[in-house]
Amino acid sequence: MVVFGTRPEAIKLLPVVKELKKHPTDFETIVCVTAQHREMLDQVLELFNVKADYDLDIMQKNQTLSSLTANIIKKIDPIILKMQPDFILVQGDTTTTFVASLVSFYHRINVLHVEAGLRTNDKYSPFPEEINRRITSAMAYHHFAPTEEARQNLLAENYPDHKISVTGNTTIDSLFYTLAKNTNALFTIAGLDESILNKRIVLITGHRRENFGQGFLNICNAIKSLSSIFPDINFIYPVHLNPNVRQPVFELLSDRENVYLIDPLGYREFIYLMEKSSLILTDSGGIQEEAPSIGKPLIVMRDTTERPEVIKQGAAVLVGTELEKIVAASKKLLESEIEYNKVAQVRHIYGNGTSSEKIVQTIRKF
Repeated sequence: MVVFGTRPEAIKLLPVVKELKKHPTDFETIVCVTAQHREMLDQVLELFNVKADYDLDIMQKNQTLSSLTANIIKKIDPIILKMQPDFILVQGDTTTTFVASLVSFYHRINVLHVEAGLRTNDKYSPFPEEINRRITSAMAYHHFAPTEEARQNLLAENYPDHKISVTGNTTIDSLFYTLAKNTNALFTIAGLDESILNKRIVLITGHRRENFGQGFLNICNAIKSLSSIFPDINFIYPVHLNPNVRQPVFELLSDRENVYLIDPLGYREFIYLMEKSSLILTDSGGIQEEAPSIGKPLIVMRDTTERPEVIKQGAAVLVGTELEKIVAASKKLLESEIEYNKVAQVRHIYGNGTSSEKIVQTIRKF
């Protein structure tokens, strides 16, 4: 049984689902979605042409982490009890991942953890993800680590080496799958006409819970400053639906002529926009994996990252949420061709698109 609830989880697990379904004599593959993110999740299911066998539909407005956790436990427990799968496959560090693993543990069902071993060693950054993934690790039967560094994190926590497989990251499988679908595709993105997309673009994403408040004010003011310094560059920001994000973004940036605040994009459209961008400013995790694979420089607006490989290999700059640091790092890359070219190189840090195959081959051996 493959369990996920958010768009990032779907992006990273649907390639594994499709690979599992290639082996019907070995596996009966059951897909269970919590729909922690409803619309964003459905877009990706449609892209990969996968239908859920079970849909918990637990999304509610202004849901607390406690009520979300309780809701998932209540709805997934009878399904796991009924199906009694040999394995539960989860990904990453969401509340869905943590809860599905916990309920599986209660029923003595083996948990397989995709994207295991990521660590910041700060339990409040990212919040609540750092603790979600640590608890999941404690319950996992096998850990699919994306990199050697993630494997070393697990070994340092005394997880046995034979229970760890380094596979690369399945997000690259999805990236390459989508890039192939996007070839020669015609895109219309609401709020953006062709003249906007044909200019130099800085793409922005921001939604992290730990940045709410002053962090987001700093990010918005940094974008405001950059839009004045670079009037010939278009700054495109698909704004997350969370009110904690939308309120400061629209208050501070809606009057800027070269800042385009648009609704969240489907995965295909977002990959298309990534390809067209010169620079990406983000506090996301997944984009740190995708951008180096297509040679797009990153400014990471977080205090910590569980993907240190990206920083160490020079594909991104970690700046936190201080206004001056965001502006200075962005100016350096946008003004200097030499500095830009150092960062804008294709780096296959997280594999070459065969991670799902490696994961399924390992599961077949169990």
